Amino acid sequence: MEQFKSGADALFILLGAIMVLAMHSGFAFLEVGTVRHKNQVNALVKIMVDFAISTVAYFFVGYSVAYGVGFLTGAETLAQKNGFELVKFFFLLTFAAAIPAIVSGGIAERARFGPQLLATAILVGLVYPFFEGIAWNQRFGVQAWIKAAFGEEFHDFAGSVVVHAVGGWIGLMAVMQMGPRRGRYSREGGIAAHPPSSIPFLALGAWVLSVGWFGFNVMSAQTLDKISGLVAINSLMAMAGGTIAATLAGRNDPGFVHNGPLAGLVAVCAGSDVMHPIGALVVGTVAGFLFVQMFTLTQNRWKLDDVLGVWPLHGLCGAWGGIAAGVFGQKAFGGLGGVTLMAQVAGTALGIGVAVIGGYVVFAGIRAVVGLRLDPEDEFNGADLSIHRIRANPEREAGW
Repeated sequence: MEQFKSGADALFILLGAIMVLAMHSGFAFLEVGTVRHKNQVNALVKIMVDFAISTVAYFFVGYSVAYGVGFLTGAETLAQKNGFELVKFFFLLTFAAAIPAIVSGGIAERARFGPQLLATAILVGLVYPFFEGIAWNQRFGVQAWIKAAFGEEFHDFAGSVVVHAVGGWIGLMAVMQMGPRRGRYSREGGIAAHPPSSIPFLALGAWVLSVGWFGFNVMSAQTLDKISGLVAINSLMAMAGGTIAATLAGRNDPGFVHNGPLAGLVAVCAGSDVMHPIGALVVGTVAGFLFVQMFTLTQNRWKLDDVLGVWPLHGLCGAWGGIAAGVFGQKAFGGLGGVTLMAQVAGTALGIGVAVIGGYVVFAGIRAVVGLRLDPEDEFNGADLSIHRIRANPEREAGW
């Protein structure tokens, strides 16, 4: 029975890893549909190569930083318990690789390829796993301190803060170091519209992410005996709430409509295992409104050229989800308990702090040493031709 259980657990988490791996195609098509046509190839290539760099960095460095486990042993040792530790690494890698995928959307259309890959290696090898180890592996005694101070540990079941808030706030640091796309804002205060190149691709990316998210959330249980249908229904309710709120607040704009479910799913990750479904609906609804309002504010009022809105979507909705778990996870609000508001605030603030400091150091350092941006001519021509020497539809554009 023990052998059967270990095999079943390995299969369970492997399927979760595959579902979250599929989400990275969602990141790719969400970016493809949002950027201008001359940058579509670059969007696709970045997500693929970022994932490969993330795999190597997390295998050799990041996983050990977070969990103190390395893989420089014989295959016989690695294959124990049906290789569960290996497929656990695969599953958690897909979370880690979401960090550069999130950042990619914020700095799209003007980032140099090599420096972005260098940033990916550092972020996935060191910055992200530092906080991951604190939140999910009791590293450095931080969780023990939070529990002693506030009654419970910081709770983040599937990564509202660990993955999304951290990725979103790192993305904000990258966007600020990169600066806006050329021509986006004029000195006189004007704003040049850069509309999405393909609503169908944008919608496809949102759908792939939304479907894969049920692996992201439900399979964060990591073993079959801990699986919970509550997580699935809470994810569904938050997704619905985010979609409805973004549709209303965004006045039927398809960009907002298709990011609404993602806002709700980002926010519910932290408390999806402890909330009542009605609480999850509220959390997702607030996230949908929050995304629309803050995306509009950052783009039009603050003139922060965050192309896919990764800071409002992941950074702010992730932080909201981390804090909301401390409210709607309590028994007084129909939840299962085991959480406190102050513990959630403390853990969320720590995650943001790590992201801001780490993101600033990485991107400011790379900017100072080798530079981050394409030169003006390459940016004008588009990253597709400047970096990859081909357009998304070369035959059609050549008139063939």
